[in-house]
Amino acid sequence: MADDLLLVGSIPLETVEDVFSDVGAKLGPLLNALPDGEVGFRTHWISRVHYQVLALHPSIDVIQKPALDDGVERLNPRSAADSWMFKVRDDAGAIRFGHDGWRLGFARDAVNSYFVFRSLRDNGQIPADVRFQVSMPSVNSVVTQRIFADPDDAAKIQPGYEAAVKAELENIGSRIPAEDLAIQWDCSTEMQDAYGAIDGLPLETMIERNVSHMRRLCPVIPEKAQLGFHLCFGTLGGWPRFEPDDLSGAVNLANGFIEQAGRRVDWVHIPVIDRSDDAFYAPLAELNPGTTRIYLGAVHNMERFPERIATARKYLPKFGVGAYCGFGRLDPSEVPGVLDDHLQAQRYMSEI
Repeated sequence: MADDLLLVGSIPLETVEDVFSDVGAKLGPLLNALPDGEVGFRTHWISRVHYQVLALHPSIDVIQKPALDDGVERLNPRSAADSWMFKVRDDAGAIRFGHDGWRLGFARDAVNSYFVFRSLRDNGQIPADVRFQVSMPSVNSVVTQRIFADPDDAAKIQPGYEAAVKAELENIGSRIPAEDLAIQWDCSTEMQDAYGAIDGLPLETMIERNVSHMRRLCPVIPEKAQLGFHLCFGTLGGWPRFEPDDLSGAVNLANGFIEQAGRRVDWVHIPVIDRSDDAFYAPLAELNPGTTRIYLGAVHNMERFPERIATARKYLPKFGVGAYCGFGRLDPSEVPGVLDDHLQAQRYMSEI
């Protein structure tokens, strides 16, 4: 079925046309929605927002950049320790971003990519029933405490950044037909928070802290468009960035998003590490998806894929599959193998 497989987002090819042509040809008939690969500066996910948006704001100072490569500038960090770091100026008022609907770059890229998507679909290179997927990092993952010398600075920026995200969503929704559109929120910092892994953030208030932005933003997405969530254990410095003991935190966060998004949630993607023991998967029994499609990020280390699927099905009888994350930080030479893994996974899922 076309909803058995999910592509999370980033793909390290050169152009949007390359992604739609190469990936669409191979996986298109198996997908509900096709992302544009987040090519170019977006390949490294939130780093682009850090150096193209936060670093340019006159009330925000840059206090650390990724270290040079033999004297050549480097925009993307190697690890969390090498990441961009900022400080809000002491005399700054409310942090706001100009050029409503365009400043963050998500609407610009979505509108341009949709033109290519529509052209290739009209030419029969993309199946007619596949939607165009726009993957956007969540507010809490972009404006996270770890990129500030003073963690309290995150709270000073988040309201203005959320307003800018809202304007981008409205812009996208006004320019791309809703029946062609799928919006996916990418949530990494939220997953760390869900396991109590962020200093100073109490676990008992985790749900409200992370659904509050979504409660305000998700209703902006047109009703006929689809909405998804990608939960992530992180890939900065290697995957997984952290390994929880089980899926309890992910399940709690997924339930919170599904219940409190303020509109229909069409899918939630939950990553799984290379384990097949009952203890890790048992919390899936507490998932309350309703009509929401669940995808497990089990497409990796394919020799043990069947074991992971068998254990997961004890606790969640029905789900689709995808990779644990996007592929933007992989070498481009690895892309064919990753796509083959998805085909292998889909064949296995359709046979059992």
